[in-house]
Amino acid sequence: MKLKYFSCTLLSLIVGVSALLAQTSSPKYRVFMDIAHNQVFWNDPASMEGKDANQVERVKYMTDQIMKTASSLNAELMYLREKIEPEHLATCDLLFIHMPSTKYSPAEVEVITQYVQKGGSLFLVMDVDSWSTLEQTNVNDLIKPFDIQFKTQSPDTQAGGYTKAGVITPEALKISYHGGRIVQGGTPFCFNKQTEDYPFGTFKRLDNGGKVIVMGDGMVSLYMTSWQGVDDYQCGEFMHDVFQWLLE
Repeated sequence: MKLKYFSCTLLSLIVGVSALLAQTSSPKYRVFMDIAHNQVFWNDPASMEGKDANQVERVKYMTDQIMKTASSLNAELMYLREKIEPEHLATCDLLFIHMPSTKYSPAEVEVITQYVQKGGSLFLVMDVDSWSTLEQTNVNDLIKPFDIQFKTQSPDTQAGGYTKAGVITPEALKISYHGGRIVQGGTPFCFNKQTEDYPFGTFKRLDNGGKVIVMGDGMVSLYMTSWQGVDDYQCGEFMHDVFQWLLE
């Protein structure tokens, strides 16, 4: 009887470990990060030889954080290093574009917008002109079909922002912000503490299941938990909730 019990217990343990290993080795989702358009901050830390040491450490920190976010949702992070082609997005569950500083070709614009129109998810982030201007990069072309646009710099200059509890973040979150860009269209969910007149984060779900989140400030998506004496911004929680909605 004891041998039979031991055998059943061992079998259950083996099955459980096998299932865990299968889940670990085969992520359910793929997050593709564009680094082919002179992104201002994000990069692959493995390809930054010869770069400024502080910049490399910053990218390593951000990469570690975003990989934790992805792992918590059974996703893996992949890099898009070249001009974006349809085959690149064939296995993509979420396309992450953060502060590019060069233009997307007309073909790339078509590929990206069709990807979303066919049910894909896009997380697009810009910031104020001192980092990258709307003349340098034609990101508005990527989201024009979804009636969302980046506008001018927000007059809300007070540091610190928040999200409203709702579809994206189940609970209101305290997020980093300082002098972002106004985002027009979609359903706003990110605001500066100064006023709600100029939202800097919005989302939209298309009828076909495609999803878009557009941010006009890059701090929270750079995992900047500290800014001007405040050390408890909920960047990890924000990124988890955003990725979860875009991936589910």
